[in-house]
Amino acid sequence: MSTTDENSQKSGNAAEERLDLPTVIRQASAQLSLLLQREAGTVSAVGATDGGWSAQVEVVELERVPDTMSVMASYRIELDHQGRLLAYERLRRYARGQIDRR
Repeated sequence: MSTTDENSQKSGNAAEERLDLPTVIRQASAQLSLLLQREAGTVSAVGATDGGWSAQVEVVELERVPDTMSVMASYRIELDHQGRLLAYERLRRYARGQIDRR
């Protein structure tokens, strides 16, 4: 088997392997926090996609007193199969104590 064949087999296997959900959640939160230089709160949604993972992460954008007046933001992020951040998008900003009305 040639080196090219071995490399394509290895990269094919790596693309098929998925991280476990707790690892994806930790990596999603940590990478977005590092990128934005802000404290990541909770990961409110996560799911597998064809290209890897998609997650929604809540971030403290502006700390206020009292805490319920802090400004939060909800970000959608895309990760590859190995949990590396590929893209992010801020979906909305809201006060920490705000409740969605649906």
